[in-house]
Amino acid sequence: MAKKEVKTDLWVRDLLKEADLNLEPQGSSIKELNEALKTASKNGTGNVGFPEYIGTVKDFIIVIEDKADLNKHVKMDGKVISLEVQAVKDYAVNGALFYAQHLIKNTTYKKVLTFGVSGNEKRHKISPIYVDDTEYYRELPEVETFISFNEKNIEEYYVKEVLQEKTDIEKETAEILKDAATLHEDLRNYGNLKDIDKPLVVSGILLALNELEHKNFSVESLNADTLKTDGQKIYEAIEANLKRAHVAPDVKRDKILSQFSIIKDTTILNEVNSTLGKTPLRYYTDFLYEHIYKCIKYTRSAEDYLGRFYGEFMSYSGGDGQTLGIVLTPKHITELFCDLLDLKPTDIVLDPCCGTAGFLIAAMHNMFNQIIGAKELRTKEEITSDPDIKNIRKNQLHGFELQSYMFTIATTNMILRGDGKSNLINADFLAQEPDKIQLKGATVGMMNPPYSQGSKKNPNLYEICFTEHLLDSLGEGARCAVIVPQSSMTGKTKEEQAIKTNILKHHTLEGVITLNKDTFYGVGVMPCIAVFTAGEPHPQSKECKFINFEDDGFKVAPHIGLVETESAKDKKQHLLDVWFSRIDAETNFCVQSTVEVSDEWLHSFYFFNDEIPTEDEFDKTIGDYLSFEFSMIMQERQNLFGGGNSNVKP
Repeated sequence: MAKKEVKTDLWVRDLLKEADLNLEPQGSSIKELNEALKTASKNGTGNVGFPEYIGTVKDFIIVIEDKADLNKHVKMDGKVISLEVQAVKDYAVNGALFYAQHLIKNTTYKKVLTFGVSGNEKRHKISPIYVDDTEYYRELPEVETFISFNEKNIEEYYVKEVLQEKTDIEKETAEILKDAATLHEDLRNYGNLKDIDKPLVVSGILLALNELEHKNFSVESLNADTLKTDGQKIYEAIEANLKRAHVAPDVKRDKILSQFSIIKDTTILNEVNSTLGKTPLRYYTDFLYEHIYKCIKYTRSAEDYLGRFYGEFMSYSGGDGQTLGIVLTPKHITELFCDLLDLKPTDIVLDPCCGTAGFLIAAMHNMFNQIIGAKELRTKEEITSDPDIKNIRKNQLHGFELQSYMFTIATTNMILRGDGKSNLINADFLAQEPDKIQLKGATVGMMNPPYSQGSKKNPNLYEICFTEHLLDSLGEGARCAVIVPQSSMTGKTKEEQAIKTNILKHHTLEGVITLNKDTFYGVGVMPCIAVFTAGEPHPQSKECKFINFEDDGFKVAPHIGLVETESAKDKKQHLLDVWFSRIDAETNFCVQSTVEVSDEWLHSFYFFNDEIPTEDEFDKTIGDYLSFEFSMIMQERQNLFGGGNSNVKP
């Protein structure tokens, strides 16, 4: 047993190291904690007693007590955790609670997060408990890692999970959604604008606002002058900002600028509205400056603010939003791509269906943050002048976008993030020669292709065809991830089978991750992430990872959409640990298997559950199966009769 206990201790130590938690084993160098432990014997004798690990994070004490045997996880006395001496000595949770209450009573600390851990890296339980200075305790949801409890995340965990309150980020998101709804209505009511024109007006005004810091534009100058209209003033500021951002060549800048002509050419936008007492353009500019511009300009977050607004506009447009082809890749997915592909500051990133540039923005900030951390850059001047950051802006971000208005939004979005030099191209990716794209030297590919466009008559528009074209456009050894409907990985038509065959002939499938069915909330797509290595033929003996990540810690909140719960960070860390083989996982989470072209490249295909399911599990499985079948039927209808979901690019 002693050997097993040591193995558990070492596994817990590795989890702490991974989470950047510096706890001490068997005692503490913090005088106050060490004094308290001198009387912390679990026998209740008043002698010395030490938990497996102890330390502090901010104003929290962190305590861990572990046992090798899963059966020694917790002993209950009715509905409460037993604090009887033998239970405290023999069970992980009971011992953890004992130490927490002892430390609260014998130190000046008012908050303790204590953990009962049992098992090993493959089968285990990690149960957090919060104890306050009244010795009251609350059992919290089980976790897989300690990532939520390091210095960066512990306050957010405390607010969300212990206090059950909204964090500042959640409050900000709610405000963003509220503002988007308001602006959407105002754009329609005061400007009589079509859905496709709304984001162009918004992004154009934001570019004009970018000239404020150069004193080349003033909100107050929008005074409804009939000689030089508000629209003309905004248009000139847009042109200046495009030049200042070094958007080149001129033909690209002119193409973008032409999209903004609606601002100066639309009469209703430039006339004083009797209700507003100003022109709609002045009203929109005031609104955007106060509610949006400051958020975008002064944050390094990977949140695609402009794209989020674009998506929100469309969400209020009913079916029109879908026919316009609008779907955002959520922030947590764009950031997950960066982690799954182990993005480095030296990588060159290609997104061939870039939309509002969400992947490129996430990649840019991920690489920036690595450089900032490694070089310990502190000031804005140090960051903007760093040669590696300059090189990322100029040479390491590439994208294609077919739709002119989306291309304009993407370019605007990058400019507002301080990057006008990205190599974005307004062109059809599928019409490009892969050999020529390879000359860009991309080492990483990220893509959310158009959905539901492929059919037997148009097999080149299947999502798997976009995937193959991207892989062919990357150099040997490049890493690639795509988010596609699960049906892309089943691929039962002859055309899809042929493409899958060709992919395995020239490239390597690393694995497929099944995602939360609400990832694209409101769209009705059941997505997955497929990860490949380009230019290296798939070995027959290779075992790919197939992961069920449906329980990702995100849930649908009324009137808001998909929101992050406190468990999301923990679940993501567990996913990454399994993906990079830092730990093993039970087969209900990850199955490793060789693959055949005829296989459905999904966890559900390879997973065999030899346990008898409970009634609830059976009902859930049937429900999930029916949902999947329904989505397949709807997709076939779209293929046969036209239309498409909200990721379609007409």
